[in-house]
Amino acid sequence: MENTTPKHIKCLIIGSGPAGYTAAIYAARANMQPVMYQGLQPGGQLTITNDVENFPGYPDGIMGPEMMEDLKKQAARFGTDIRYGIATAVDFSGHPHRVTIDEQLELTADTVIIATGASAKWLGLPSEQRLNGSGVSACAVCDGFFYRGKDVVIVGAGDTAAEEATYLANLCNKVYMIVRKGEMRASKIMQKRVLDNPKIEVLWNTVTDEILGEHAVEAVRVKNVLTHETRDLAVEGFFVAIGHEPNSKIFQPYLHHDEQGYLKTLPGTAKTNVDGVFACGDVQDYTYRQAVTAAGSGCMAALDAERYLAALGDH
Repeated sequence: MENTTPKHIKCLIIGSGPAGYTAAIYAARANMQPVMYQGLQPGGQLTITNDVENFPGYPDGIMGPEMMEDLKKQAARFGTDIRYGIATAVDFSGHPHRVTIDEQLELTADTVIIATGASAKWLGLPSEQRLNGSGVSACAVCDGFFYRGKDVVIVGAGDTAAEEATYLANLCNKVYMIVRKGEMRASKIMQKRVLDNPKIEVLWNTVTDEILGEHAVEAVRVKNVLTHETRDLAVEGFFVAIGHEPNSKIFQPYLHHDEQGYLKTLPGTAKTNVDGVFACGDVQDYTYRQAVTAAGSGCMAALDAERYLAALGDH
């Protein structure tokens, strides 16, 4: 039972995606007795990803939820104490670090590894949620391969949207880019790449009205905000590229972060500005946001935490 568990922890891991589980594997093997709280979405974003084909070691690909279950079992095998619960408050002003779980359980920890990830921003359409993983995706680099030679839609107007539209154009037959206003926010060079690409058609002053299809995406209904005219685009893929939001709010009073909320780490490390607190995965990576890079940074965080404890004489 929760109230019988130790309240002081040598290595506390918050979050359970590829970064968190990899950190747990390394920390457990180093005899750091890691305790992991899985967070709001155990397994992270990959649990809503059907096919993962770009993670090394899976020649035939693997389903996202299955892969996360494998990582969980591997972390548990070496002794990670994996618990349900959400970190709702922290106090990094002194040592040991204080973390509150589910607004009631207060823990102290010598080291804290933050692996809370980032959440994709969505349009908020019911059909978008219903068809997520069945033609709807928030990661063109992850899922674009499945739409080779097909027609797709991408929504967004920033650099990420422009970059992903260009990426999709290398794979797909046609890419419709839905831009709400009469201009893009993307940098001039990225806009030029989009506008010069014959496979990309930009629909200006346009919003998504509905995603059509019973079991998979079959078409997208779009509406021109100036004329209010609607049209149906026959496509099989719908990509949302309107940004990600790092799950970092409770840490921001103590940890350095950029204007979007991504936690800052010392280059080449997982170290934050607070001794004994480390960040890995998508909560600090606004550039790559891939499962394999998250896993790599989880390894870094565990190794950095182990060295920190060793320098204190605690390990």
